[in-house]
Order: sequence, then C-alpha cells, then structure tokens
Amino acid sequence: MRLTLIAAMALGLVVLPGSLPGQPTERASVAFVDRDGNDVGVGTLIEGPHGVLIDLDLHSLPPGRRAIHIHSVGTCADPDEGFVASGGHLNPEGKAHGLMNPEGPDNGDLPNIIVREDGTVQVELFSHLASLSGAPGRAAILDDDGAALVIHQQRDDHISQPIGGAGPRIACGVVIPAE
Repeated sequence: MRLTLIAAMALGLVVLPGSLPGQPTERASVAFVDRDGNDVGVGTLIEGPHGVLIDLDLHSLPPGRRAIHIHSVGTCADPDEGFVASGGHLNPEGKAHGLMNPEGPDNGDLPNIIVREDGTVQVELFSHLASLSGAPGRAAILDDDGAALVIHQQRDDHISQPIGGAGPRIACGVVIPAE
C-alpha cells in the first residue's frame, strides 16, 4: 500500500489535504508560550486559494472561551509585559475590530477558541482576511516584521473597540515559515 501511495504521489494522482495539483502549498508553524515562558502548544498555518487554515493543538490554558487574533509583529519576546511587542492586530487598512462590526473586520480577527476543562484545544480556524505571503485582497502574515498569534484572557465579543473586551494577552506564538 505504501509503495502504491508513493508511486501515485510521484505521478501526481494523489492530492494531499491542503494542496492543489501542480502547486506548492505554503505553510507556516507556531509554537505558543504562556507569560511564564512555558510551552502551551503548537499550530500550523496552511495557505489556501481563499484564505489561511489555522490548525491549533494547545494545552495548559485556563478553561473557557478565549479570544485569539493575528497580531502584526512577529515577536513574543516580552512575556512579563504581556506580549505587547507583538503590536496590534494585523490591520494594514485600519479597519475597525470585530467579525460582527459593520466597520470591520480587521485582518487579524478570528473566531474565539474554547478551552476544555483539561486546558486543551484542538481546532481548525479559517481566515479569508489574511494570507501567508499576501494574496490579492488579503494582508500578509509573513511580511518584513512577521506576525504572531496571540491568545487573550477573555472571549472576544466581535464588536467592541479596540479588542472586543478580550482582556490581557496570556499566550503568544510567532508565525514562522515551515521548512
């Protein structure tokens, strides 16, 4: 079976998830840390024809609904200051925050995640507002100063300014191109 799959892939007869025949699939990864510098999980970003799929596998987070956003600077270097060096949301057009806001959304807005009682999250999110390298009409995540995914202490109400009442930043991960 394995040899058959390898032969079919070599002939271009098998399309793997996240790929299109004849087109390389751009990917990136994220390693999350909390404010104490502890590992709290990983993520994979996969470029698609209409947006970016964000696959998260997280642990050791406080249970409940939590906001997650794409922030405009690729650093998590200041955990004791709450990861403020990651800047505001990815938002080159200066739109209002919120998936439900008639003046928005900005390019960094994402749906909330739900952390289980055991502190884990396994979820796939999709953003049609961003692109790893900047597809037409979508903001670039992997631009000159990069980007970070940031998890907040509370849920995002998807309309309040500036961050939907999401509260302090509790975890952060820098988006880096996959090798």
